[in-house]
Amino acid sequence: MSCIRFNTPAQVAQLDRLRKDSVLANTAIAQFLSPPLTDTKVARLVAMSQDKNPKIRESAALSLHLPDEQRWELARDKTESVRICVARNEATPCDVLRFLAKDKSAQVRSWVAVNFFVPADAMELLEQDNSADVRALVQWKRNLANEAEVPVHAG
Repeated sequence: MSCIRFNTPAQVAQLDRLRKDSVLANTAIAQFLSPPLTDTKVARLVAMSQDKNPKIRESAALSLHLPDEQRWELARDKTESVRICVARNEATPCDVLRFLAKDKSAQVRSWVAVNFFVPADAMELLEQDNSADVRALVQWKRNLANEAEVPVHAG
């Protein structure tokens, strides 16, 4: 699997502030942009989402640019690792995350629980999950959110 990144709300806010910094916008790093999204790239992602090889479907499921129709198809994929990739993706729509919050796999439900954009009603469902691991991840994420809300006092 690839590297896993969990950004707290405070980290996301800091990244947003940096993104708006006009000095950074003119640096070499800020100029390194992905190629523009084209119809050809979207068509390639759609084809990848239908490939017989689950590793290729996983790759499509992780793309931010996969159309929602294919994301729904991959959320119903028979291969658990493909559904995990859908659950991990921050571009996965809330309705798909709600659907995956009821997945038969605790691994899939665990990834839904840590997705930054999972809707509150799905988190409430996962809070009562049969799996202790899923419930622990829900609690962990709640603790992260609470830590981000605690004001820092200059001393």
